[in-house]
Amino acid sequence: MAQSPPPFAAYEWMIAWRYLRARRAEGGVSVMTWISLVGITLAVFALIATLAVRSGFRAEFVDTILGANAHVTVYRSVVVTETGQVARVIDDYTEMAERLRTVPGVTRAAPLIKGQVMASYGDRNAGIEVFGISAEDLAAVPRIANPEQKTGDLSRFDEGIAIGWGVAQQLGAAVGDRIKLISPNGVKTAFGTSPRVNAYEVVYIFQAGRYDIDRTRVYMPFAEAQSYFDREGVADELEVMVADPDKVDDMSTDLLRAGGERTLLWTWRDASGSFLRALEVEDNVMFVILSILVLIAAMNIISGLIMLVKNKGRDIGILRTMGLTEGSVMRVFFICGASVGTVGTIAGVILGCLFAIYIDPIFSFVNYVAGGGVWDPAIRGIYALPAKLELGDVVSAILLSLGLSFIVTIFPARRAARMNPVEALRYE
Repeated sequence: MAQSPPPFAAYEWMIAWRYLRARRAEGGVSVMTWISLVGITLAVFALIATLAVRSGFRAEFVDTILGANAHVTVYRSVVVTETGQVARVIDDYTEMAERLRTVPGVTRAAPLIKGQVMASYGDRNAGIEVFGISAEDLAAVPRIANPEQKTGDLSRFDEGIAIGWGVAQQLGAAVGDRIKLISPNGVKTAFGTSPRVNAYEVVYIFQAGRYDIDRTRVYMPFAEAQSYFDREGVADELEVMVADPDKVDDMSTDLLRAGGERTLLWTWRDASGSFLRALEVEDNVMFVILSILVLIAAMNIISGLIMLVKNKGRDIGILRTMGLTEGSVMRVFFICGASVGTVGTIAGVILGCLFAIYIDPIFSFVNYVAGGGVWDPAIRGIYALPAKLELGDVVSAILLSLGLSFIVTIFPARRAARMNPVEALRYE
């Protein structure tokens, strides 16, 4: 007894290839094949490009948060002093910092002085936020010590102040210039409170990568900030950095215990959690919408295969009378549809990956064609459109595209397999 050939035998691939490359005059549907192929390619390309930009935007946003801001801000609850004044300063900040550094996972704990003042240089003014910090602690802040752009010498920080790139642009100041800082809460006199005005040399200008940080932040030596803001012997808060920022919530109990009574925490998730949650919702919605786009593109495969089955009715009847089983006929047309989906998926993955890799020159070209202003950092917070290829995103796009392509191919292939060979040849 002759042994039946295995599924997806060589002759089935040969017949499927013959149908795919057939010319219209021979009953082929090459035009529909190309339309299906291009549709799948563009859909997968759009999916991967969107996922890459989404991942890049989130990674860049989180990196700028964690690279220039405290992972955890430790401060004290409000207390009323003996004189009736309300205060929340930390007078034992050195001891508290030492206790916080002993918490497992904490890499740095630095006391800070914070205040909002007006900066003035020449005839220009800008509202800024001053961070009083020691030179050693500032050198450990990644986005300040190693920013995207910088001028000046951070080692001279104790001799002046460090300002953001945006602050420098607003004031028209450069390294070596002396800018005035004006605080309304100055010296109290019999005639009221007079503003405090001090001039400082700009020794360092940084671009941290976040528009809001670069446009408002100024760093001042900790001891000078204590004097300027009248915080002698105290700190406003402590800036805590941890090894794994994603697990900062799990460290809250240990940090509160190390901080002591009246200790309060404000994590980076508290500061930016709502925005990150909005990004996550947007990511899920975009994935669903683009998945529908891939499904629509895959539906073109059904249209092409239905036309192919209709045009090849006579061939199907002949093949069946020659001994091809229903399974063989079904596999022939399944190969036709699956091949289109596979080739389109591969092409889409290549285009999507190239887009993510070369997004900077592509975006520069788009910005040039549009005449500039395509990306506004004042709205989006970062200076350029980022893209980051994640293996999981690429695999998800591949599995989605191939899965939909294979599934939609089954239905017209089953129709071809169940075609009655007598009916197919009756009018031939």
